[in-house]
Amino acid sequence: MSMERGIRITAGAVSAEAQLNDSKTARVIWDALPIEAKGSTWGDEIYFDVGVTAAPEAAREVVDLGDLAYWPPGHAFCIFFGPTPASRGDECRAASPVNVVGKIQGDPGVFKKVRAGSRVTIERH
Repeated sequence: MSMERGIRITAGAVSAEAQLNDSKTARVIWDALPIEAKGSTWGDEIYFDVGVTAAPEAAREVVDLGDLAYWPPGHAFCIFFGPTPASRGDECRAASPVNVVGKIQGDPGVFKKVRAGSRVTIERH
């Protein structure tokens, strides 16, 4: 049985709704909510340590626009809303393989307004 795991991500003045998937990693993150952290940026990606540990799970480097992912080496939650310094062309490419844990609902481009150091919160919605 699939459970709907709706979340709201607020970063600085920007807020978006998203859906977590059914992966093991997403369940670990869901159980840890709410999470509050200071966001860092890397190209059009925001990432922050969420204090949860998960092993690589169907990990991949290139993800879709609007994907939410977990980066095992940094115990970090990542929001992809455009190219990163590692991208080739328009793709969204992580620094190293990430576990995709969900998807932004609506336009992920809203996160382009967020600056490094902004407070980011993830809560159940």
